[in-house]
Amino acid sequence: MHIAILTLTFSLPGCSSLKEKRQRMGGLHARFGSTPSIAVCESGGRARHDASEWTFVIVGLSKREVESQCSRIEEKLERTVDARVMNVEREFV
Repeated sequence: MHIAILTLTFSLPGCSSLKEKRQRMGGLHARFGSTPSIAVCESGGRARHDASEWTFVIVGLSKREVESQCSRIEEKLERTVDARVMNVEREFV
């Protein structure tokens, strides 16, 4: 069993309220949380309008499978979220 912790920090330029932030970052739980091998939560920047941090825990049978899943998550977020990815951290447990 292999586990990865993927943490992404986002910048939301021009975001002026928490409501707008939820709209721009919305749906991450629905998009990724329904996959049995992925857990997702907003892990930082909760009170800030212009930033957000999200952590994903990915579980798989092989390190290659987990790395591939991390890459897919990163690519999908960069395409679908109305925010700039400022930092990406991967930790394997």
